Amino acid sequence: MAKENLYLNPKLAVETRVKELLRNMTLEEKIAQLGSVPAQALLEDGKFSREKAKEMLSTGIGQITRIAGSRDIFLNPKEAAEIANQIQRFLIEETRLKIPAIIHEECLSGFMAPYATTFPQAIGMASTWNPELIEKITSVIREQMRATGAHQGLSPVLDVARDQRWGRTEETLGEDPYLVACMGAAYIKGLQGSDPSLGIAATPKHFAGHGFSEGGRNIAQVHVSPRELREVFLFPFEVAIREVEARSLMNAYHEIDGIPCAASRELLTNILRGEWGFKGFIVSDYNAVRMLQIVHHVAADEKEAAMLALQAGIDVELPRTMCYGEPLLQAVKEGLISEAVIDEAVFRTLRAKLLMSLFDGPYVDAEAAPKVFDTAEHRALACQAARESIVLLKNDGVLPLKNNLKSIAVIGPNADSTRNLLGDYSYTAHMRLERDAVRIVSILEGIKNKVSAGTAIHHAKGCGISEMSTEGFKEAVDAARRSDMMIIVVGERSAVFSPDAVSGEGRDRESLRLPGVQEDLIREMAKVGKPLVVVLVNGRPLSLGWIAENCSAVLEAWYPGEEGGNAVADVLFGDYNPCGKIPVSFPYDVGQIPVYYNRKPSSLRDYVFMSSKALFPFGYGLSYTKFEYGSLSINPRQIKPAGEVTISFEVKNVGDRDGDEVTQLYIHDEVASVSRPVKELKGFKRLTLKHGEKKVVTFKLSADQLAFYDQHMRFVVEPGLFTVMVGGSSEDTRLIGSFEAVGEKRVVPSQRVFFSQVTITS
Repeated sequence: MAKENLYLNPKLAVETRVKELLRNMTLEEKIAQLGSVPAQALLEDGKFSREKAKEMLSTGIGQITRIAGSRDIFLNPKEAAEIANQIQRFLIEETRLKIPAIIHEECLSGFMAPYATTFPQAIGMASTWNPELIEKITSVIREQMRATGAHQGLSPVLDVARDQRWGRTEETLGEDPYLVACMGAAYIKGLQGSDPSLGIAATPKHFAGHGFSEGGRNIAQVHVSPRELREVFLFPFEVAIREVEARSLMNAYHEIDGIPCAASRELLTNILRGEWGFKGFIVSDYNAVRMLQIVHHVAADEKEAAMLALQAGIDVELPRTMCYGEPLLQAVKEGLISEAVIDEAVFRTLRAKLLMSLFDGPYVDAEAAPKVFDTAEHRALACQAARESIVLLKNDGVLPLKNNLKSIAVIGPNADSTRNLLGDYSYTAHMRLERDAVRIVSILEGIKNKVSAGTAIHHAKGCGISEMSTEGFKEAVDAARRSDMMIIVVGERSAVFSPDAVSGEGRDRESLRLPGVQEDLIREMAKVGKPLVVVLVNGRPLSLGWIAENCSAVLEAWYPGEEGGNAVADVLFGDYNPCGKIPVSFPYDVGQIPVYYNRKPSSLRDYVFMSSKALFPFGYGLSYTKFEYGSLSINPRQIKPAGEVTISFEVKNVGDRDGDEVTQLYIHDEVASVSRPVKELKGFKRLTLKHGEKKVVTFKLSADQLAFYDQHMRFVVEPGLFTVMVGGSSEDTRLIGSFEAVGEKRVVPSQRVFFSQVTITS
């Protein structure tokens, strides 16, 4: 092998191969590795264009943006895999250095591609409180993505959602940093797998604090103190890097204290690489580098924007090369930025490609790709996920329904919709398709599948999602009067920057009430005087005060994905006992925001006409059975600031149905040198109990989990009294005890325990 091609030798160490490759690269070839090209730019009439590739890829490329998830062309798995192979073959056979590209795709609620399995939206996944299930889901996503030639997934979203007006609340895993970190870690483990050459590089985003923007407006500045930033908004990312070793990361769009995250060396280099030891590569959120110029106005032109972002730590510009191309090249030639800075970013990019074995195995079997798409097993998993994500918010005894009712009215704009069961980063919603990209079961269809042959279903839409017309009310009322009971399916419609959507990226709201005249429709239905069940299909917690008080039952289904209709029907008719727990607090009214559960004691003062508490608190969710807690044991009662405490208790199913319960462990530091939250989640476990069955749950809590940043911003465990609260939600704490930390204040090292260990015994 020629000396200049030593980097192609798979027997050499990765670091050696990268250094050899860098040594042989021109400046233009290096800069090409920091850029990207959208897949559709390389196509002509849906086919790979060698001429376009010669124009855009002559010196190589860092990344290819979304082949299977291309906006302009509908590709089946085989076609996407074939195009991926053609692009890689061009790079390997027709560029000097033979460097393959990383192909990235979106995968928030499933691989964002035609025919890929569509799971519940992220907020629904979080409502399962089941990390093991999430890991199974993302293992399927990994398999489908790898089959089409993809290497990187731009998920999970680890933003902690503190303002539900934000349209992207649906993309998050909730309002609590511990829950977000646990579920996010499981997501990353499943997506990446154990072998980088066979996995998908996870890309936690948006770094950092994106879920608490001013006014709930997307990309608006975030007002957060250094202490809260670290304890709340950075915590899930720290876990993602230190605990499960995410291989990539994406910056956030917004600014903190005047510094855009895309230009923050403090975030992207000092904390991420310096403190946490991140070895992966950083990609820009789409167009975030140029936004330094055109939105934040901290750069005068594209050249300056490129310099700011690269020096901060962003290695690759997505989704297309704008600032990291000719403007960056000119900056180096003019001596405005050192080539050594370029080399650092290129080194990280090439290292990732070698770790993924792109040089050694760049092609995929296109013929085999369709075989791993939306199989019967995948649909069964999607149905399980949807069932577990559904939260029963209210039930006066009307649920579960009997499937042999004489007649049922199924009303509402989301009853017969398949499109509206999907979150914003599903292929159908994201691309604003008129047809489904995978078979989706509507709630109306699910109900029809469930009821007996003798049950009449009377369906009426009633109204639209956000339209103000009430013309459909009469038909809906007539259907209700001819029926024994009513199921009304209302909510939102999700998409990205789409004028007909009211949820999703760029669809921020000033109100949390049902949009349009949907609440008016429910009020008209209530006048009929028959049992009324409300099923919510939406992406954020809504203010449901009147609905919760006046309807027989309320079911939160979120955006449940392709099997959502069957899952909702299973819950409605009692074939599945609901156990979802909400990962975000539901306010009575939008004016309460922020209304998250783990506020400081000073934040609990009531308003003149309303409590400051949530309508439905974090962690809340009902079941068709009941659970009893008892026999709390805390041992030892005193621990050192480097010790651990064991907290155990019994949970018994005292109802007449089998069911799941999510047991939740909360801690409160009674007196500390800085004000602490009224309670903090420090452990949880979803467990299955047959009726009459009892199990013992044991949490092992490390003193590391009691740490916080003191007045001097040292991460410490202080001596003091800690209250333990155990129960079924943040407000439903059935068991209360305490333990004490004794001894000297301890500064906690970087290598620490993030999560409680939990065991279940009979």
